[in-house]
Amino acid sequence: MISDLGVPVADNIVQCATGPYDDVIYVGQEFDNVKVFRDELCKYAFLKGFKYRFIKNEHTRLTAKCADDSCPWRIHASQSSRKKTFVIKKMNPSHTCRLGYSKDRRATTQWLASIIKDKLRESPHLRPKDIVADLFRDYGISLNYHQAWRGKEIAQKELFTLHEEACNQLPWYCERIIETNPGSIAMLAASADSKFRRVFVSFYASLNGFERGCRPLIFLDKVPLKTNLQWKLLAAAAVDADDGIFPVAFAAVEAETYDSWFWFLVQLKYAVPASRPITFVSYRQKGLEEVVLQVFEGSFHSYCLNQLMEDFQAELKKGMWSDKTRDAMTDDFKNAAYACSVEDFNAHVESIRGVSKEVADWVIESKPEHWSNALFKGQRYDHYSPQIVKSFSLWIPVKHESSVVLIIDAIRDKLMEVMQARREASSSWEETLTPTMEEKLKKEIPKAAHYVVCSSDTLFEVRWNTVNVVNIGTWECTCRRWQLTGLPCTHAMTVFDRLGKNMYDYCSRYFTADMYRLTYAEQIHSIPDVEKMNSIFTSSYPPRTSRPPDRPRRKRVNPNKTTIRALRCSRCKAVGHNKATCEAFL
Repeated sequence: MISDLGVPVADNIVQCATGPYDDVIYVGQEFDNVKVFRDELCKYAFLKGFKYRFIKNEHTRLTAKCADDSCPWRIHASQSSRKKTFVIKKMNPSHTCRLGYSKDRRATTQWLASIIKDKLRESPHLRPKDIVADLFRDYGISLNYHQAWRGKEIAQKELFTLHEEACNQLPWYCERIIETNPGSIAMLAASADSKFRRVFVSFYASLNGFERGCRPLIFLDKVPLKTNLQWKLLAAAAVDADDGIFPVAFAAVEAETYDSWFWFLVQLKYAVPASRPITFVSYRQKGLEEVVLQVFEGSFHSYCLNQLMEDFQAELKKGMWSDKTRDAMTDDFKNAAYACSVEDFNAHVESIRGVSKEVADWVIESKPEHWSNALFKGQRYDHYSPQIVKSFSLWIPVKHESSVVLIIDAIRDKLMEVMQARREASSSWEETLTPTMEEKLKKEIPKAAHYVVCSSDTLFEVRWNTVNVVNIGTWECTCRRWQLTGLPCTHAMTVFDRLGKNMYDYCSRYFTADMYRLTYAEQIHSIPDVEKMNSIFTSSYPPRTSRPPDRPRRKRVNPNKTTIRALRCSRCKAVGHNKATCEAFL
């Protein structure tokens, strides 16, 4: 049988129930984009031995079902609005059709090359006939020798380009970074299996700005790339005094795994001075839940609240409640996360328990000490998600994704532009706080007019519907908003108004315009000759071999040779002709 793109497929091959991609398609699984999901779905269908058809096949959502109308197998995936990744939302894994008898397969040459490339990483000297046997055994694809050879050539070319980039261009570029931006860190290292190189980059302007002007708050996440599937970009970012994104470091690795995140955080710890406890915010993906506290001892790790909301809503779908009840439980969960006191947190959890004990137990088991304001020991300054890291992808043009060097240089170029623009804009600020923080503070002023104050030396009792105690000596209020945000709460502002104190003297220094200017005091310098990099490193594929492929050339006849054997007829034995032209009568 022949697929729609000319790839033969075995007709009556019943696939076995186990294999390298069996049972890896599951609800909640994330992919970089829809193309990666299509490729993985194609692998899964090949391995299980069934055909499928698309119900919806769009850039932001995809629904597929088994081609047999009586079979219940179905899968739906869509783009996550918060994480900007492609996520499997629903799946019925059951098959009632007869597996292994599909007659339509979605296999392209590039898809086959990606399969072969994975095999070549494990066995570089894999022969075409071995590839034919492996693909037939694993996926039921029947290739001839020429098709396997052509797929291997495509895979080898991609691997060769990746090797040339890692071994030639990256070391050159890292040297240029250190030369043009003294104090920066540009480090190359091999992966755990020594088959792939990693690069970690942190510019001196970023390290200096984070240490001198930013809050001790770092967001960790992977930056989604649109077309480059060879590299994964990990990033660590902070926020400046005006709540603008401020990149601290980033790394290009072979895959987003526990090992790659551990390596990235070890380099980050080396780059960032350990002068203060740091709060990290992440999605907890790929082992980050354990890695952060393992590398940065004494730090705090906050879980993404948006992700927890999605998980909570998925938990609610297991029950048979009305939409009104689900909305009420969702509001209780959200209020439990934002509650500033343990009493309020417990009250909202008990409200959920009144509807479902199982859901309330799920909330307690989700480690609220890492996401609830009432229990979290670190300081997040009202930031609950690492979503801002995703915006890095907008800094990288698609045309630059062909090379990891161009990806890094695109980030450097955009960072240089942003830092210059923010530096110039802040030079005209006259207020004590940055514009964003000034606006937040002024919104709280009208709320402070209704409170009644009873005072002692440094403690002030502020009453209205509730009673809160403000300590201006330690910058604390029993409502805990002052401690959580770094800006005075309405109760504290009532006290300042009564005492005639300047409220700006009680705002966190991380929100001042002076700290903002310190963040962008240094500048990133351009790196020359990046555009000429391709001419500096001329790639020649295929690489030179000791003997050219194919049969050796035959030796040409020497024209200077004088002795030539005479042509003799085998029929009449005469000289000058052969048997075919012989005219002798015998």
